[in-house]
Amino acid sequence: MPTVSVSWAGKITTVFRKEMLSEFRTRYAFNAIIMFSLVTLTVVSFSLGINRPGPEVMAALFWIILFFAAASGLAQVFVKEEESHTAGFLRLYAPATAVLIGKIIFNLFLLICMTVLLVPLYIILLDTIPQNFILFTIGLLLGIIGLAGSTTIIAAIVSRASIKGALFAVLSFPVLLPLLVAAIEITLVSFTGGDFAAAGSALQLLLAYDVVMLTLSIMLFDFVWQL
Repeated sequence: MPTVSVSWAGKITTVFRKEMLSEFRTRYAFNAIIMFSLVTLTVVSFSLGINRPGPEVMAALFWIILFFAAASGLAQVFVKEEESHTAGFLRLYAPATAVLIGKIIFNLFLLICMTVLLVPLYIILLDTIPQNFILFTIGLLLGIIGLAGSTTIIAAIVSRASIKGALFAVLSFPVLLPLLVAAIEITLVSFTGGDFAAAGSALQLLLAYDVVMLTLSIMLFDFVWQL
């Protein structure tokens, strides 16, 4: 039993390392999400000027930028397998669940890198500082976990379509709508200095969303991957 567990974990690690090496060679997904985030944030900052809207708008803007940045780059995690004709080799090498988890971890890594750059710039350029930074960080972490899990399974579904980019955005929005609503609510509470009690229902919704989406992704991925 330990040998099987180590082998399974090793295959997840191998899939993640493959994604990292591939990304370091092309830098397509990383450049896409980082450049989209920076360009959008800069445009929003110049458009608003000195007229800063209320915390409701600022919280929504933050997650809108994250959503579209993710849509611009995370779909490539499976699209590139189909375009380079390596999906068949990956199916032979690792079980479906190991492939999915390895790619979710990779997408989560990309999102963490993006938020590490985006959050300080958002605070500086838009002059918006979370009053409850712990709540903001927890909401952000739960949000990007759900974002990574959902976008990865959606990327697998659309990877064989002829209009991958458009289809990915169309499918992602309704699936991610509960996540965005809950994440925006948590971010709004953190911007206004509210406590965990004020964001309790949104935190529960976001946590439940992450668990449900990750569970459904694991359950459905074997069918999607073997199509």
